[in-house]
Amino acid sequence: MKTATNIFGRLWAFWGLITFLITFLIIFPFAMLSHLMEETKGQKYFIAVSRLWMNVWLFLVGCPVTVTGREHFKKGNAYIVVFNHNALLDVPLSAPYVPGANKTIAKASFAKIPLFGLFYSRGSILVDRKDEKSRSKSFDAMKKVLARGMHMCIYPEGARNRTNEPIKPFYDGAFRLAVSTNTDIIPCVITGTKKAMPINKNFFLLPVKLKMQFLPAETSKDNTVTELKEKVHAEMLKEYVRELGIRN
Repeated sequence: MKTATNIFGRLWAFWGLITFLITFLIIFPFAMLSHLMEETKGQKYFIAVSRLWMNVWLFLVGCPVTVTGREHFKKGNAYIVVFNHNALLDVPLSAPYVPGANKTIAKASFAKIPLFGLFYSRGSILVDRKDEKSRSKSFDAMKKVLARGMHMCIYPEGARNRTNEPIKPFYDGAFRLAVSTNTDIIPCVITGTKKAMPINKNFFLLPVKLKMQFLPAETSKDNTVTELKEKVHAEMLKEYVRELGIRN
């Protein structure tokens, strides 16, 4: 049974890659039209195209996503949205389903991928984590995103979670940004991606139902960076464990 699952998972990953590339090539020119628009309006359009793409692709690979908690986004407010990070599948899943215009902090190296790099750069604030100047520049860029009324999406665990902990300890960056800009944080717990794309298996995908749960906003007011970080981590951990209990 285990061997059959491994074979199926790799065959399904091939199907996932082929359908990803084909659907990407179809939506790419439409997404690039966003460059002709004003920044915030263009980003909102870009996210809408990305969401349409993901709706189609996730359906094709048997990984439909259920999104709850959108009501926590108050109209006219920009938020820092933080996600747990278990798999590569989290990346195309997260930002498209955040209501409204948003950008994601992302690895600068991915922008070098031919064609896809143009798409990737449009939706991201790029950073080279090994370069102090790049980190400083990206922090200022994220402030500008929030100032324009767009949400900023961040994975506070940094890289994908390869530990036995449900959610790794968080880095300070997202919370330092929140405190310095007086911006509230909306946590989002993603479940299902760890099973669909296990961290210890290369080129592997299973059809699994996915879920994104946006939690109530956590205010940055009267909180230190450490206090805010610990509060958000505790809330996300609580929800993640609850989801695991329900969905095994």
